[in-house]
This record gives sequence, C-alpha cells and structure tokens, in this order.
Amino acid sequence: MRVEKGIPTSLEKLTKMRDQARAGGGEKRIEQQHAKGKLIARERVALLVDEGSFEEVDPFVVHRATDFGLDQQKIPGDAVVTGYGRVDGRLVFLFAQDFTVLGGSVSEAVGQKIYKIMDMAMKVGAPVVGLNDSGGARIQEGVDSLAAYGGIFLRNVLASGVIPQISVILGPAAGGAVYSPALTDFVFMVKGVGQMYITGPDVIKAVTGEQVSHEELGGAEVHATKSGVAHFVYDNESACLQAVRRLLGFLPLNNADDPPRQEPADDPERRDPSLRTLVPEDPVKSYDMLQLVYRVVDDGDFMEVHQQYAQNMLVGFARMNGSPVGVVAQQPMVLAGVIDIDASVKGARFVRFCDAFNIPIVTFVDVPGYMPGLSQEHGGIIKHGAKLLYAYAEATAPKVTILVRKAYGGAYIVMGSKHLRGDVNLAWPTGEVAVMGPEGAVNILYRDLLSKSEEPEETRKKLIKEFKGKLANPYIAATRGYLDDVIDPAETRPRIVKALNMLQNKRDTLPPKKHGNIPL
Repeated sequence: MRVEKGIPTSLEKLTKMRDQARAGGGEKRIEQQHAKGKLIARERVALLVDEGSFEEVDPFVVHRATDFGLDQQKIPGDAVVTGYGRVDGRLVFLFAQDFTVLGGSVSEAVGQKIYKIMDMAMKVGAPVVGLNDSGGARIQEGVDSLAAYGGIFLRNVLASGVIPQISVILGPAAGGAVYSPALTDFVFMVKGVGQMYITGPDVIKAVTGEQVSHEELGGAEVHATKSGVAHFVYDNESACLQAVRRLLGFLPLNNADDPPRQEPADDPERRDPSLRTLVPEDPVKSYDMLQLVYRVVDDGDFMEVHQQYAQNMLVGFARMNGSPVGVVAQQPMVLAGVIDIDASVKGARFVRFCDAFNIPIVTFVDVPGYMPGLSQEHGGIIKHGAKLLYAYAEATAPKVTILVRKAYGGAYIVMGSKHLRGDVNLAWPTGEVAVMGPEGAVNILYRDLLSKSEEPEETRKKLIKEFKGKLANPYIAATRGYLDDVIDPAETRPRIVKALNMLQNKRDTLPPKKHGNIPL
C-alpha cells in the first residue's frame, strides 16, 4: 500500500518540478522578455525543432552557489534549456539560454549542462545549435563561471570540423561570451534584438570618451556589414529560426556523413540558352553573377552566406541534381569582382567549411585581380589573400570551376584553378586567362610603339586584339590542359552535374602532419 500511495505522490512532485522548470524566471520575467519583443527560451526551441520532437536534458539541475542571495534563487534547469530534437526529421542538439533566469548568466551548472549536450553531439555525430541570450558570466560565482566558459570554448574547438556548429544571437552577448559564437561555423542575428561586443558602451565611454548605443556598437547590421561576424541577419526571431532550419537542410550531420540529398524536381540536363548573352561584349561592363547562379542551381534555390559583407565575393549553398554544393563566385557588380582583404577571408572561411564536411565546391570565376592600394597593402592583403589560396589548395572535397570571363594574375591561380588541385575546370568562350588584362599588358609591352604611333588609339585597339588572340583567351590554357574544356554557356548546368556525379567517390589526401599553418 505504501508503494501505491508513493507513486502518485512522487508523480505530483515530478509534475511540480517540471512546471517550475518550464516557468523559468516566472511570469513577471517572461512578460518583461515579451515586452522587449523577445521570445523566451522554450518558445525559441519550439520554433526551431519539429513539433513534439524536443527531448529535454537536465531539467532539474540547479546552481550550487549560495552567496549573495543565490540560495533564494534556485530554479530547476538554471539559466539554460538543453536537449535534442529533430529538424526535418534529422537529429540536432541544442541549448537555449534563458534570460528570465538571472539574466541568462552562465554559472558552473549552466556550463556543465552545455558541456553535456556538446559531448553527446560529438559522440553521436549531430549538429549543435546554440540560442544565445545572456548577460554573461555569473558574477556571484567568480572563477567557476569563467571555468564554465573555458569548457565551452574547448568543446567548440574540438567539435570544429567534426559536427556543424551554429550560433543564434537573440539577446546580449558581451565580453568573453562572444567567443563561443565566434568559434562556431555560422552566426545568425536578429535586428534590434541581438548584440555582440567585447566591451559595452559604458566602458567605451569611460575609457575613450566615445558615446555609442548598444545597436551601433554591436548590433546585427554592424556585424553583417562591417565586421563580418554575422553570416545571416533577419528582422524577427521566427524568420531567423526558420533560416537556421533551412541551413541545416544543406549540411551533413557530421564530417563522416554525406550531405543530405533530396529527390530533384529540376532536370539535371536542363540547358539555358539565355546564359549565352549574360556576359556583355564590353569587358568593362558589369553583370549580375547571381543571375548565373540562380539559373544553374536546382530550382534557383541559393542560400547566400554573408550576403551584406564583402559583396564583391559571393558564397552560399545550393543543390545540383538534389545534392548540396557550396558556391563561390565573384560579383562583377561590386568593385568589378576584385579580391580584397574582406573577400579573401570570407571566401577562405567558406571553402574550408565546405571541405571539412566534404561538400563539393563549385566556383564561378570573373576576377580582374587582387585589390591594389595603400590601405590594402598596409592592411595585409598579402597574408589575407594567401588565406583563400591556402583554403583552395588544402581542400580535398570535389572542386568544379567555371571560368566565366576574366582570370588575371594570381587571382586566376587562387580561384579553384588546376594548379591548386581543381578536379574539373571548364571555361566559357568569353573566358580570359592572362598575367594581367589585355589593356594594361599592351600599355606595358608596347609603350614605345604607342608613343611613336600617329594613331595611338587605333594602334592600341589592334594590339589588344592581337594580345587576346595570342594569350588572353581560354583556348591557350585548354591546349596546356589547365582547362579541361571550353563549353557552350547553355550547357553549364548539365556539365557541372556530370562532373559532380563523376567526383562523388573522390578520394584525395594531404601529407601526414598535425595541422598546417594557415597565414592567420
């Protein structure tokens, strides 16, 4: 009889504790969160994962500190919700910081809850998504809260290149708290809601005298356009979390898994004659490279990464015949597609991510070279530009490159060329490969002749035409085997699909070593 009476009593206690955990910091704190236009942790989890799929882990864990009144504020689950669920039926682990509990501050217990989730994700091989909304380290816990951050950072590094890691900034992330998102693969932010900075406005005013708002200092727009910290920015939390779901659909669960293939609705043999007129006859006229990407990939579905940052370089995810690919391309409409410091770093990081997870890299090339200028040279274009070169050379994932128009100098080499182990390299008839552009080359090679000519402009035009015929065209490179073929632009999609099908069992290796020394 004692057992029979005990079971209902125990269930009542269980229900009460679960209700406490789900209530977070209480109705008043939840109302305050909503008044700021922010969702609470469990609402965010519900938007991210498939309905009914979330399994919570450690809902009863509480902090152990008792000083400074913390003994009166022990809430089941502490300041983070952790667990696992499904996104489109595929496993994902996640943690959601709960700002209604002590400002979402990270305690020793919060850290250990996050460790457990990250360790589980590594063991079973599934992505981790962190929903960040925290006031930072819990001051009352001193070094224990700092140790908690250290453990998270360590796991971010160990998981890098093993499982995808995604950070979503849905509130403040200040001081050391910003380094966990910075160590992950992709950072999402919501305008007017998320902020990231090392030191806040008050500290900056005290030290430098500068006055700046939280949003001006570390808001979503700043990190999307200036710092490059944010890869994706959205107007509200719902749109942001739906975008996280979309991104996960392109990614494998881990580095030993294949990228998720979908049954394609788009014909892999689809030809597009309109591509024949995409590139203007005038070599200095621009065009929109996004139009080429949209017309070639499955159903025009392209998820651009870093859309507002270093816009002279395009990177993002698409599918070819149902299989995910990473796309890298110049954008001639911005700085003529030249490679500068920001574009180099943006492209290198994306190429290395794709390679880590064996996502094929499709490159569309129209690059006049590296950006000249004092600010670029003093800013380190040499070392930063080398990052992109390093990334392509190191990559063992399938690499298919299409030369669309210009490929001059070192920029030709870096953009997935045969010399950096490109697997299939094709060119349009409009492609040009040369040490430098024909106009500049003629000015140097024929300086004396042009100075003595009675009709310098006519002579220059004639010499430029001759130079293109001798050097600046794709056929010269093709005769050397540096290009595998020169193709009809209309055939671009089927040729890429066939190349990727051929490369799907590609195996390539690197020399035995602990790791390389990329020029950071």
